[in-house]
Amino acid sequence: MQNNPILVIGATGKTGSRVATRLDAMNLPVRHGTRRATIPFDWDAPETWAPVLEGVEKAYVTYFPDLAFPGAVEKVAAFCGAAKTSGLKHIVLLSGRGEHHARLGEEVVRNSGIDFTLVRSSWFAQNFSEGYLRDPILAGVLPMPGGLIKEPIIDIDDIADVVIAALTEDGHKGELYEVTGPRLMSFADMAETLSEAIGRPVKHIPISFEDFHANVAASGGEFVADVFTAIARETLDGRNAVVCDGVERALGRPARDFAEYAKSGALSGQWSTAA
Repeated sequence: MQNNPILVIGATGKTGSRVATRLDAMNLPVRHGTRRATIPFDWDAPETWAPVLEGVEKAYVTYFPDLAFPGAVEKVAAFCGAAKTSGLKHIVLLSGRGEHHARLGEEVVRNSGIDFTLVRSSWFAQNFSEGYLRDPILAGVLPMPGGLIKEPIIDIDDIADVVIAALTEDGHKGELYEVTGPRLMSFADMAETLSEAIGRPVKHIPISFEDFHANVAASGGEFVADVFTAIARETLDGRNAVVCDGVERALGRPARDFAEYAKSGALSGQWSTAA
């Protein structure tokens, strides 16, 4: 029996909420690492770290908005120090593919003295349905920089399943799972797939990184726009145009295809225009 709570930092985020929900469904105790939780957690308030770590042996760690954000790596390093002192035995870290600062964050966790699993992810498919690109999709456009660059975009339900496996099964400690979708797709390919699933035309519009920043800022604010534009500039240069087998290695099954994500999202009303 698992008696100690599993800490999920970012339990209201895209991946964290799914991980927390799955752990709850498994009747495993979960401690939500958020500002508004009963025992609050705040990356900007180190005094909250020790209380939320008390009695915890396993943790899923995400950093909002991204490990590429200035100061993130230093905070993760400080958190690992507090976690080791508290007796944390296993940390599962989410990082991003092709990001210099994400690699630095991974190295911090590798060298923390705590058992670890690293989950290095490609771009999230759910950015089209739950994030800053949903409104443009509803308007029939997918404005993205990067030209014809291809990305093995991943369904974050796969990420959550990999994290759950790492937290609850043997054999995942010390592993790096580079998780991607099963095929490379250009943003034009994604727009075409979304069109078919939604039943309305969605057109890819190649834009500059400056325009991308303005679009994200309009829906998510300057803070989010700065981070995601920096990531786009760094990663949309072809470096990530490779499919990896992290999902299959961790779960023993293929990664979910983007077309499947789009169909299920459309059926569940993710792009409904109803008020």
